[in-house]
Amino acid sequence: MAIISPTIKTTSSSKLITLAAGCFWGVEHIFNKQFRNQGLVDIKVGYANGIESLTDINYRKVCSGETNFSEAVQISYEPAQLPLSEILNLFFRMHDPTTVNRQGPDQGTQYRSGIYYQTEEEKQAALAARDEAQKTWYPNHHIVTQIEPLKIWYDAEDYHQEYLIKNPGGYECPSHFIRTSPKA
Repeated sequence: MAIISPTIKTTSSSKLITLAAGCFWGVEHIFNKQFRNQGLVDIKVGYANGIESLTDINYRKVCSGETNFSEAVQISYEPAQLPLSEILNLFFRMHDPTTVNRQGPDQGTQYRSGIYYQTEEEKQAALAARDEAQKTWYPNHHIVTQIEPLKIWYDAEDYHQEYLIKNPGGYECPSHFIRTSPKA
C-alpha cells in the first residue's frame, strides 16, 4: 500500500497529482498527447482511494465493484513548465465530470471522477478548477467530481501502463475527448 507510485519518475522539483476520469487507458493517453515534452515528467495508471483494508489490488478485483477503488492516473509534472491549473483544466475538459460512477458506456465506482490531492495548495487548486469548469463547461449540469485527500494508491499491472501506445486502436471510452464547447 502506498500513496505515491513506487515506479513513477520524479525530479527534485516535480510535483504529483492523482486524477480519476473513467477508464485509465484513455486518460493516460490524452495527458501524454497533450503534455509530453511540455512539463510532464511521467504518468502511471493505477488504483486510488478504495477500501484501505483490502490487499493485493488488481484489475479484476477493481472491476468487480467490491473494492471501491477508482481507475486513476498519477501524474509527475514540473510546475514551472506545466502549472497544475493547466492539468486540471484539461482534466475537466477531457471527461464528463457530471456523471456519477460512469464515463460513456463504462459504469461502476471504478469509473468515477476524482481529484486526489496531497497538499492544501492542491485542494484549493482543485476547488478553483472545479468552480471554473462548472461555470464555463457545465453551466446546466452539476459536477460530481470527488475532491479528497489521496489515501491509497496501487500501480496497475504492467500491461495497463501505456496501453494505447502499445495497442494502437485499442478500446477508448467515447467520452474521452477534449471538449471545445459547453455540455448541452
